[in-house]
Amino acid sequence: MLTTDRLRLRRWLPGDRAPFAALNADPEVMEHFPAVMSRQDSDTLIDRIEAGFEERGFGLWALELAESGQFIGFTGLSVPRFEAPFLPAVEIGWRLARPFWGHGYAAEAARRSLAFAFDDLGLDEVLSFTATTNTRSQSVMARIGMTHDPADDFDHPSVPEGSPLRRHVLWRITAADWRRGTDR
Repeated sequence: MLTTDRLRLRRWLPGDRAPFAALNADPEVMEHFPAVMSRQDSDTLIDRIEAGFEERGFGLWALELAESGQFIGFTGLSVPRFEAPFLPAVEIGWRLARPFWGHGYAAEAARRSLAFAFDDLGLDEVLSFTATTNTRSQSVMARIGMTHDPADDFDHPSVPEGSPLRRHVLWRITAADWRRGTDR
């Protein structure tokens, strides 16, 4: 388990499945993805995340409020499963239920995830990417010290051609830049 002042990043529990399915079925939360997820698809994603923890020792942690233990989404590290010139790599990502947007939770949890990536895993670089339309996530990327070079932007191979979500921005942060930007 990883912690911050306000959050706990932990492995997934059976009780997380229903609120995670509700989050994934929310059209506003999933606005920058090709579709909302069914309960079965949401459960399958948790199973895949947990398998990644077993295989690699890291993954997308369930995110909860430290004070109440309330599940609010996920934040963490994953290994993208498509082909692109910048892969293989480790990606940082997050997805929070709407009531928890705008409180700084995504950036707080992402900073803790980056500390784990660089200090514990010894990674040299972490990436993040999203649809060009997802300005909220891009703001989080900027707040956590990532940088964007438009030359790195790409068409996501898993998004159908012609979709307004196909074009993605790629953001990066190196361990050296992370250490320069933190007091850790």
